[in-house]
Amino acid sequence: MSGVQFGITIAACTAATMLTRFLPFLIFSSKDQQPPEVVRYLGRVLPAAIFGMLIIYCLKGVSVFTGSHGIPEAIAIGVTIALHKWKHETLGSIAGGTLCYVLLVQLVF
Repeated sequence: MSGVQFGITIAACTAATMLTRFLPFLIFSSKDQQPPEVVRYLGRVLPAAIFGMLIIYCLKGVSVFTGSHGIPEAIAIGVTIALHKWKHETLGSIAGGTLCYVLLVQLVF
């Protein structure tokens, strides 16, 4: 890929990303206009769906019969749940649970 093609590719990716990020704000920028019910519904259910996908993805390779028997994973899940109940911040809970898991795997198990 030449330098020009590389630059065009980056520009196209940047434009597409910016469009998908800014378009909802442009569409629903009016104070009196409310988002459609489907958008509000997705805003309510997607955080829980994301947590569910992360749990399934992270635990798909855990074996309770070998290695650390899933103990660091269980502790990290507990920390994630506790952080979410305490702060109600999805990203903070995920980051805290991930940090806990990495520290447990690297330093303890």
